[in-house]
Amino acid sequence: MASRDSREYEFIPRIINPVKMKRARFFAADGHVRESRKVLVEKMPWLVTDVLPDPQSVLAAVSGEPSVFLFDDTGLAILDAKTLRSRSPDSVFVLLSFQPYIQFAPPQAAAQKYPYTTGADLVFAVNRDAFPPESIILPAVRAAEDLLNIKKHSSLRRFIFHIVDDEPRWFSQFLPVLYAIIGQRADVMITRTYEESLSFLFGVEEESKIRAESRLPRGHGDDVVCLITDIFFPKGDELQSGAGRDLIRLVNRRFPRIPVIIASKAKEAHELQGLGFVLPKGDPGSLEKLREHILNFTGMGDFLVSDDEGRELHRAKNIQEICGILLQAEKDNEEARRLRQLLENYGDKDKFSTWLYMHSYRELGDRLRPRRSRGRELITLLKRNLQVEIARLDRTPLAIGGEKIFHLPDLLAALRSLPPETIQPYSDNDIISSWLDRRGYPELAEELRPIHGSGTELRQTLVEIVDKWITVYRERDSRP
Repeated sequence: MASRDSREYEFIPRIINPVKMKRARFFAADGHVRESRKVLVEKMPWLVTDVLPDPQSVLAAVSGEPSVFLFDDTGLAILDAKTLRSRSPDSVFVLLSFQPYIQFAPPQAAAQKYPYTTGADLVFAVNRDAFPPESIILPAVRAAEDLLNIKKHSSLRRFIFHIVDDEPRWFSQFLPVLYAIIGQRADVMITRTYEESLSFLFGVEEESKIRAESRLPRGHGDDVVCLITDIFFPKGDELQSGAGRDLIRLVNRRFPRIPVIIASKAKEAHELQGLGFVLPKGDPGSLEKLREHILNFTGMGDFLVSDDEGRELHRAKNIQEICGILLQAEKDNEEARRLRQLLENYGDKDKFSTWLYMHSYRELGDRLRPRRSRGRELITLLKRNLQVEIARLDRTPLAIGGEKIFHLPDLLAALRSLPPETIQPYSDNDIISSWLDRRGYPELAEELRPIHGSGTELRQTLVEIVDKWITVYRERDSRP
């Protein structure tokens, strides 16, 4: 019998979307929208894509497979969307709109002037300059897949970025950046009115109907890892109400663990500064600031410990470095006592388990999530669990195509030798990046995370990146 020290542990990647889109079907008068199909062929080769020539062929394109239908304004305007929806229950309808009014208008106003917009599940802005269709097509299909899984197909523990904004132009600019950060670690849900947001978070459309004891089974608030919201969007009959203020205060009260990003230039946003991070929407450098904040405060990047004023005290890239922070918290002095208090607050807000989930320590996150220990008991609990996981790291291989990968040189050799079609799904689903996160290589995982493709070009890209980082890590380890 093998000794305990020689036992191997299975690496089980977390798949956030168990249902994958199988088909992407275009019905558009605009040639640029139709041509964006080529991006999907290159970057999402598992999708069957086709361009449909007329409304009859669209209505005949009924499939039991999960599908996304992509329309421009003309395509959706001349289509009987209600009939198509009744025939394609596992489909999501996406409008890529060139109309400036639709790009800036609340959904109710857009529907009055352009009634066809009510047939779309998701609306994105496109044009010839800042928003060419080829730049938004990948995030649009991914958002459709997220929506399908959130609404219909998964009761699994989820991690969701909730975006609230009534203007498609803004989230069309922002979504490619967000998906590049989160990869396959979280979903995105977009709502455009106060009532839609309440329904998603709490399962009701009126604040008076929210009951603390019923919010978890009815809504998705417990799955949200970040709220990104504007200040002004429709509430009831008011198309430009300050509903964001009400939503932010409600989320802070009901879900204090959820970090809030207030995406607005309005002076009212600065009045809420104590309740969230204010991001002036559209300012130069705003998307980079958004990226940095998401990495630092949603569990996606390093594990940060900050004081009550937001000053960074400790930063850890992996669980070994988190253990180092816990060792400091065990000491018998005033600084350690204050650190233990901060870590208690982190435990109350599920920051440990969220970071662990995002870095592919699913089972460890499950073990720690329900715990509400205090003081030294909390430190001992965390340290014991992390040390067990650290001891397993060298014995938890990544398995690709029959190859067991324990270290970076093993990964490089496998990428060079295995067929590209064997490698591709591990890249597409962030499985390689997830394993690298666990092994303590977050920088390499981050660079690999947005990569999609196929064939020898994909393999060569992966090989070059892994080879580069092996050199970087060796040089770093050899420094005195």
